[in-house]
Amino acid sequence: MNNIPATIADFEEYARRTMSPGAFGFYIGGADSEVTLRRNLEAYNNLLLRPKVMVDVENVTVATTILGEKISSPICVAPTAYHALAHHDGEKATAKACASVGTCFCQSTNSNFTMEQVASSVPKEALRWFQIYVQEEEDVTRKLVKDCEKAGFKALVVTLDRPRLGKRLHVLRSGFTLPKHLSRANFQEDKENDGSDSYYHGEMYPGMTWKDIKFLKSITKLPIVVKGIFREEDAKLAIQHGVNGIIVSNHGGRQLDSCPATIEILPEIIAACKGSQTEVYVDGGIRTGVDVFKALAIGAQAVFIGRPVLWGLAYQGENGVKQVLNMLNYDFRLAMTLAGCVNVQEIDKSFIAPAERYSFSRTLARL
Repeated sequence: MNNIPATIADFEEYARRTMSPGAFGFYIGGADSEVTLRRNLEAYNNLLLRPKVMVDVENVTVATTILGEKISSPICVAPTAYHALAHHDGEKATAKACASVGTCFCQSTNSNFTMEQVASSVPKEALRWFQIYVQEEEDVTRKLVKDCEKAGFKALVVTLDRPRLGKRLHVLRSGFTLPKHLSRANFQEDKENDGSDSYYHGEMYPGMTWKDIKFLKSITKLPIVVKGIFREEDAKLAIQHGVNGIIVSNHGGRQLDSCPATIEILPEIIAACKGSQTEVYVDGGIRTGVDVFKALAIGAQAVFIGRPVLWGLAYQGENGVKQVLNMLNYDFRLAMTLAGCVNVQEIDKSFIAPAERYSFSRTLARL
């Protein structure tokens, strides 16, 4: 890349040109026709901003909290698999960047470095969550949880929306398999194999139900965040089962195709959680600080970004991830400033409106 990246798309283009086609396809691809993947990105354009003026915005702060932990901004890093496909330091580089910026890093079950390796690479106070796929064998799940606790992670993020792997055509067409020098480091049995079966024959548990959340709560005191809630009734069930947080997610458009965008579902989940102590977050399609502002205006406590972090990792490892996070944080602060908000608590739905409200058929009728 001859020029300095100025947008997330610039980082993505660098990754496209420098990564192996199979690895890049594994990261970039969605399920089937990728309707959900595209909708995640496009839906943000259907919300418009309504800024306030004559507001003193000399001192704007983007700091906030998640589950009572202070973070420098509401832009956190989502769990994504196999960071070493993008850079040899993998999840260690990503965790270091998050610690440096002061935000939350959520490590995937399918990581190329163990929980302990990642934990030992960052200061003890660095905020880390661990994403877990509940295993059919309780002893395996129990071990993952205990390893997570021992390594100092502050919350468990339980993925709910992957009973089977979605049909990902980029991967099928490329014949992608995990390279022989990489493995799923959190699984002892994988450390000596060639990694070729890790992707397709990884840990899937189609029998998972709410009883598994009860099981997790019985073996750990860590807060439980569930990822993949997409319906009001499921959000209410999650609250009934004592979860501490919900990430509104469709797995980056990689599971069931033809779903709404996460930002479109977010109001339904926010409404379902109103009056509870359960925090709501969102991922999917976030590429600018304005996108972050819109998500918070609907009611999200924070956002989680996935692919942009991988593009930064491919660009310059730890430093590239920091550049991505700093870019989004700068853009978010600028959006707050131009919208007339001094802190994230002031961001509410009065700042947003559906684009159709401003169609000429409506606005001209007011004259």
